[in-house]
Amino acid sequence: MSKRQMIIGMHLGNGYGSQPGAWRMAGVDPRSYTSFDAKVRQAKAAERGKFQFLFLPDGPSQVVDVDEEAPNFNLDVMLTLAAVARETSRIGLVATGSTTFNEPYNLARQFKALDLMSHGRAGWNAVTSSGEDVAANYGQRLPSSAKRYGRAHETVQLVQALWGSWGQDAWVHDQTSGRFANREKIAPINLHGDFVASRGPLYIPPSEQGQPVIFHAGGSPNAHELAGRYASAVIGASFTIEDARAQRTAFRNAAERAGRDPDEIKYIPGLMTTIATDRRAALDRRIAMTERLFPQRVNYLQQMLGVRLDSTRLDRPLSREQLAAASPSPRDPRSAHALAIAREGWSLRDVLAHGVIDYHPVIVGPAIEAADHMQAWFEAGAADGFWISPDVYEDGIDAFVDGVVPILQERGLFHRDYEGTTLRDHLGAPAQYGLDPRVSR
Repeated sequence: MSKRQMIIGMHLGNGYGSQPGAWRMAGVDPRSYTSFDAKVRQAKAAERGKFQFLFLPDGPSQVVDVDEEAPNFNLDVMLTLAAVARETSRIGLVATGSTTFNEPYNLARQFKALDLMSHGRAGWNAVTSSGEDVAANYGQRLPSSAKRYGRAHETVQLVQALWGSWGQDAWVHDQTSGRFANREKIAPINLHGDFVASRGPLYIPPSEQGQPVIFHAGGSPNAHELAGRYASAVIGASFTIEDARAQRTAFRNAAERAGRDPDEIKYIPGLMTTIATDRRAALDRRIAMTERLFPQRVNYLQQMLGVRLDSTRLDRPLSREQLAAASPSPRDPRSAHALAIAREGWSLRDVLAHGVIDYHPVIVGPAIEAADHMQAWFEAGAADGFWISPDVYEDGIDAFVDGVVPILQERGLFHRDYEGTTLRDHLGAPAQYGLDPRVSR
């Protein structure tokens, strides 16, 4: 039996990187926000590193102050991946599509078309929308959680039914006989639920992997149940090994309750990286990008630690008295790590540069520190892999590929080459066409 190895995905956002200020860094073309060529270059860098998939989040709303920062998301995730699909050959292509504000027929058509175009490399991150700002762009108010997840269950079922409506061998395309398709193997769907409906059929034949792979992102009990029924992978967010292990277990248990093998669902938490020759160089890189935000981040950090901090004294470490009085906030899982970094004697500026209030664990330092973190979580049963979010895409992907990947490969934790051609191959996801007959509806 071969040794278990981790799955690695690459987060691709707005063209610059995960950190505010990435667009201003040396070597970054500020116009790449609108460049599909930039996304293709970044995707090729990840494919060179043998990453199993690219992950494109989406949230169709402007949620940043555009006076100083670009919006967080791609111009359009499906158009971006269509461009990437033509210039790559192996890496999986996963895009987010909301079940709250999209019609199932459109989702089914877009993702299955991408799956055909990429020769079986597409994945759908099926999520509910959670922001009133997004709802307002569709002229609606955000539905309750119960209604959002009720619609999500119906939408995923209907999309999968539509994917299977054109039979696996329905496409004949026989020029000699003049028969294009076997009508008897193409069936309407005629599903009607409380939230969505479609007559069908969808007019697109299967890809090399049959149909796209379902992903989900979230960590609530509702997310556990949705992913447990339908998803092959979960895009996670955990700050500690203990929390990640608990989340992974919750998703696996949900899959088992749905009648599936728990090994079919992979839990993949996020990891943010600034890879440099040493810790000091990495900290200085992050300071160059984000220091203008430190005064407001000091206010948040003092809430996490429960002590008063002075934003005018960024160049000094916390005093002995402050460290003695500090205690991690029980409401914020990042707090214990933030206090541990502060107790190492770093200046307040450097504490913030460690990314202690970022939205995923952060590695700021040499490649071996990222590899050690990933190995510890993986071997502790806290993750089946990771989705990586580099600080600056222009050089941060290459830094990970050239620095971290060889270490993981040398340790036998990550593959040296693709063994298959489809996203299902990369994830070890079972074959599926149409609805999963094991999952009750």
